[in-house]
Amino acid sequence: MTQQGRSADELLDIVDDQDRVVGQRLRGEVYAERLRHRSTSIRVRDAAGRIFVHRRTPTKLIFPGMYDVVVGGVVGAGEDYDTAALREAQEELGVSGLPQPERRLKFLFETPEFSWFLQVYEVVCTLPVKPQPEEVEWWDFLPEDELERRLAGWAAAGHVVPDGLECHRRLTAL
Repeated sequence: MTQQGRSADELLDIVDDQDRVVGQRLRGEVYAERLRHRSTSIRVRDAAGRIFVHRRTPTKLIFPGMYDVVVGGVVGAGEDYDTAALREAQEELGVSGLPQPERRLKFLFETPEFSWFLQVYEVVCTLPVKPQPEEVEWWDFLPEDELERRLAGWAAAGHVVPDGLECHRRLTAL
């Protein structure tokens, strides 16, 4: 089964406007019907304070081939945000033994196509990373000034994951 197939078949909690679980549906249905669900985003820094940046593979279910400044993903049915954040960060970075990411903020991300609550975290990763090739096509740790320079061009061209960009903007404003 392809990565996209597995993702589409994942069971997610559907939530109301107060982030209370009201049902469960398959991920593919959640996106197709624009059902509100839960997701995590984790800004990862290395020991030098540089930020992990990557380009998603073209096989991703949403935002394929786009640059992202956070790692993360959906919260599975019955899973809590903190568990999902650690799981997603370790999976995408290809590490084990990462410290529990620290909660920073939470907001509702909505566009005409998508609707999800986003719990945003930060973590410092001192482990050597080996991002999953199914998830990450390119990656690097960038100093903040270099990241801002690149983000300007990527965003102008529409090549940045929109919820990741919003997370970055909100974290920078803290």
